[in-house]
This record gives sequence, C-alpha cells and structure tokens, in this order.
Amino acid sequence: MDSDYSGDEEYVEENDEDLSDEDQVVAMKVEDNKFMTHGELEIEMKKTIAEVQAVLQIKKGICRILLHKFKWNKEALFDKFYDCLDMTEFLKGCQIIRKSEDEESHKGECDICVDLTDLVGLSCGHLACSKCWKAYITEKIVDGRQSEIECLASKCDLLIEDEKIKTILSDSLVLDAYDYHKVNGFVMTNPFIKWCPGKNCGRAVKVFSTDSQLIECECGARFCFCCYENWHEPVTCELQKQWVIRCKSDSETANWIMAHTKECPKCHTTIEKNGGCNHMSCQTRSCMHEFCWLCMKPWRGHTACNSYVDKNEQQRTNSRQSLERYLFYYNRYRTHEQSLQLEMKLKKKVAIKMDQIANATKAYVEGKCLEQAVEVLSQCRQTMMYSYVFAFYLQKDNNSQIFEDNQKDLEAATENLSELLEKDIDEDDYSKLFKLVQDKSRYVDARRKVLLEHCIEGYDKNFWKFTTAAFR
Repeated sequence: MDSDYSGDEEYVEENDEDLSDEDQVVAMKVEDNKFMTHGELEIEMKKTIAEVQAVLQIKKGICRILLHKFKWNKEALFDKFYDCLDMTEFLKGCQIIRKSEDEESHKGECDICVDLTDLVGLSCGHLACSKCWKAYITEKIVDGRQSEIECLASKCDLLIEDEKIKTILSDSLVLDAYDYHKVNGFVMTNPFIKWCPGKNCGRAVKVFSTDSQLIECECGARFCFCCYENWHEPVTCELQKQWVIRCKSDSETANWIMAHTKECPKCHTTIEKNGGCNHMSCQTRSCMHEFCWLCMKPWRGHTACNSYVDKNEQQRTNSRQSLERYLFYYNRYRTHEQSLQLEMKLKKKVAIKMDQIANATKAYVEGKCLEQAVEVLSQCRQTMMYSYVFAFYLQKDNNSQIFEDNQKDLEAATENLSELLEKDIDEDDYSKLFKLVQDKSRYVDARRKVLLEHCIEGYDKNFWKFTTAAFR
C-alpha cells in the first residue's frame, strides 16, 4: 500500500465497543454505560483512528475524516474499503483526493486577495496565498465551529486533512479550538456517544445499546439516550416527540382560541368575532347560518339571552372537544411539571430540616430518609407528568382503565408524600416522622413501579392501542 498518506504518530489503547441495533421503547437504566471527560473522549477517538490507520496505512487525518463519514463505525468503513478495488476512487468518493505527486508552491496572483505572492493549495488544484488560507480556515474553526472543513473554492467539496491544517495554522488557540471541535464531532456523529445536557457538565456518555434508556449523570441530569429529551417513561420516544410538537403548536394558541372563537351551531366551522355586533353570519357557502354570538341560538326570532342556561354537551363540536381534551391532559402535565420544579426548593428545605434534626437528636443517619423521600417524590412527579402524555394518546379499553386506576393511586400517594414533606415538624415528632416518611416513600415508589411495569407489559405484549386522532 502506498505510504503517501501514512503518518508518523503512534497510539495504542484498550478495547473497542460492541455495536448494537435500533432504538426501542421503554428501558431501564443500564449500569455498563461509561461517562467520559473531554480528555478521555480524545483518547477514545485517537485509539479508533490508530486502529483504522493500522489497516488502511494512510494518514491519521484522513482516517479521522473517513471515520467521521462512517459515524465512527470501523466495521462499516472496512467493508466499504474492501468492496472498492481502487483506493483512489474510494478516497474520491469520501471527498478525499489522493495526491499523485507532491505539490510545490509557486508565485502567482491569489484569486481571493489578488496579491502577487506564493500560492499553495490542495490536491484538487485550487490555489490561494497562505494568508487567505489561514483566514478562511480560522473563520471556519472559530466562528463556524467546524472540524470538517472543505476547500475554499466555492464548488469544491474536498475536505482538508488535519495534517494540512496544522501546516497552515500557527495560532495555538485556534489549533486548540480545532482539536476541541474534532472531539465534539466525534461525539456528535457517533451513535453510541452523547454529551450530557447538564449545565456546565462537559461529560459524555458511551453506551453499548442505542435503545431508549435512562441516563443518570453525576451532575444530576436524567435524560433519554435515544431522543435526548428528559427521561419520559412510560412514553415512547415517538409519542414524546409528537407531544412536544403538539404542545408547541397548541398550547400557544389554545387560550386565544377558547377566548376569541366559537363554532357555528349548524356546520361547526370555527368562527372568529371581528366586530362589535353579536349578530353573526357563518361565511361557509353551504351554511350561511345566522345566530347570536352570546347564546348561539338562531338569529331569526331572537329576542333576548340574558338568562343563564346550561350548555348541552352534545352540541360541542369535534374540534373543540379535541382541544378541550388536549387541555385536560396538558394542564395536568404542566401542573406536575411545575410541582417538580418547585420541589427543587423542597430539597433545600429538607437539607435545613436534616441539620436541625441532627443538632437536636444526633440522628443524622435516620434523617437521611427525608432526603431519599424527596428523590422518590421527584421521580414520581416526573412519572406522573409523562403518564398524562401516555393517557392522552391511549385508546379507551379495559387495559386503559387499569392504567388510569394505577395512575390515580400513584397521584394520590404522590400528593400525600408531598404534603407530609412540606409541612412543619414539631421537635417531638422526629421518630414518628421518620417512620411515616419511610412508609409513605416505600408505598409511593411501589405504586410507581406497578404503573411502569404494567406499561412495559403492554409494550411487550402489544396490547396498548394509541389513537391516531390525538396526533392531529
């Protein structure tokens, strides 16, 4: 194999990951997951590059570009390489042109700045002065945050190898930024590694399965590896995605629609009132019904509507029912979400309470049950949140009734524990409190597990039926 693309650096490290298959629904926490710092990620990246270089015998910078294109799947890269009979064609297909001979700089007019100076270029033949190359690459790294940088020619997609970039740049800060973006590119394109979304965390997690699974970082972040959203059991990633889209589109307009529109009593078309007069005419050509905006009765023969009369539920239209149904589940979802946020204050309150108990009774270890109870409460709040998303899409049947019963029990137990933890405690109640908190914590956690196990059973046995109407 021609050594023109081989580098002179050596790197050796330990084992490689096993590859896994596509994502599924709800999974529990996987203990084999590995959290990695930026430095550890760089070591992992260089290890993989060294393994590919040992086989292909080309420069490490080119190996990194190839791995980036194949999402750091060595096996897929090797399969493609062995299927291709010509190395040059293989590299061309990956936006890398193999040089047939060394290029020498020569004087000429730079197409960018039009200075008459020494010109340098890539194997594609596009030339520019060193100053323009440096400015172009620096801008891509600093402002564009790129690690895969194409030739500066407008219609050339040749990727610049790492070794070439290091000969052009001299600013150590820019080179450090380039190294940082290479590691970030390693994470962003590798399906088995993701950054922790925790604030200022800086760690990434490497998994051995890309299934939906709970990732818990030591920074406190809890998220789904598959969709990168907050951990959302018992909801699938697909349902969660649909819910987020629906919330963005519906929640912003729902209150306005309810306040400013009504539906024609005859054809059920939504109508906006754009004037002061309460004499309304439906603009649908096939309808043209005239009615009173206040009482919704026909305008012909209308006299007064100043007396309150209960509305008949059967007169509600499908579209308004759909909106009201959405708001029913959304309001409960938001209520538990807000309670979860407010219970961050409860953690501080409990910490103060634990110190008070420790000072008064020296029973700090026993007081830890309060801290554990807050953690259980937070998990139950989060489960309750997403249980309403699950219920929103769930079709009514016997299994949905069991789910709602479990949901009702969990909600009641959650509120009981929350109330207990938030109330003031008398000094004489410590021993009784510990026992009560432990009992309620165990019970609410048990109810949470019952609900989740029933949901998992439904996924496994395929007895959940989700309504497509809820997606609209």
